[in-house]
Amino acid sequence: MRTMSPMSPMNPTIQMQGLAKSFGRTEVLRDIDLAVPEGAIYALVGANGAGKTTMIKLLMNIFLPTAGRAQVLGVDSRKLAGRDFNRIGYVSENQDLPDAMTVGGLLDYMRPFYPRWDRALERQLVRQFDLPLDRKLKHLSRGMRMKAAFASSLAYRPPLIVLDEPFTGLDPLVRDELIEGLLERAPETTIFLSSHDLAEIESFASHVGYLEDGRMLFSEEMAVLSDRFREVTITLAAPAPLPPNLPPAWLQPETVDCVVRFVHSEYRGDATAREIAAIFPTARDISTEPMSLRSIFLAIAKSSRSHNRAPHIPTGRRPEA
Repeated sequence: MRTMSPMSPMNPTIQMQGLAKSFGRTEVLRDIDLAVPEGAIYALVGANGAGKTTMIKLLMNIFLPTAGRAQVLGVDSRKLAGRDFNRIGYVSENQDLPDAMTVGGLLDYMRPFYPRWDRALERQLVRQFDLPLDRKLKHLSRGMRMKAAFASSLAYRPPLIVLDEPFTGLDPLVRDELIEGLLERAPETTIFLSSHDLAEIESFASHVGYLEDGRMLFSEEMAVLSDRFREVTITLAAPAPLPPNLPPAWLQPETVDCVVRFVHSEYRGDATAREIAAIFPTARDISTEPMSLRSIFLAIAKSSRSHNRAPHIPTGRRPEA
């Protein structure tokens, strides 16, 4: 059985070791090791059914793990209760709000439960999100309900904010307003969120983890991930078939006439150029292009499906110049 030592001030805000969850015979999460550093904006991404919501519910002590352990702000997730949630802001896609209350009534009701509640920040969030204090929650649009949920979770300045698919179904203006509210809190908190909105995540996340079929494919800084993935196009002097035994870091290799294309998942500048030249000595031109987060995940997913297994995705290495 794995052991986890108590967290020191230098330890991650969220830490998982061997975390797993099954429902009956169905494995939803498998042997997850993950560390979210203090102050990070960590985005957990993956297809529907990958296990993102289950992971968050394990962290919030809504579900109990089948195996392994997790710590949240230094507390075993299985022991999170009452007072611990004064330090955690939690908003889910289907946030359960008391529909009969007005927005102002919701804030009045919640305020006494949180010793760190900041009335000035509450007023700022109400103005920023243009919240109608006298309107009942049941009469609000989905976007306004999410704004109310955000305001009630940010006003007590929690050192950790956990968000489960917070932007699903929201129009771009509302998403921008919520993200702006989050980023203003970023200097004083750690943010952990799951989302399908890769374009929005790319604009503000500092770290990203990719969950596929219950397994963590990779977890790293956004900048490192962006640096090591490249779309590579090679122009040959004459048409030629792909050679056998290409490097495993080359995803989706294909050739059409004199052109070879693939995604390199461990791009290392000049070292990669030398590698390509050794494999294709007749190459007339080699070009590389950076990739968006969406393109990276599509390449990983397609490679995984074509091989019926997780592709080779090395992590933890910062590319060479």
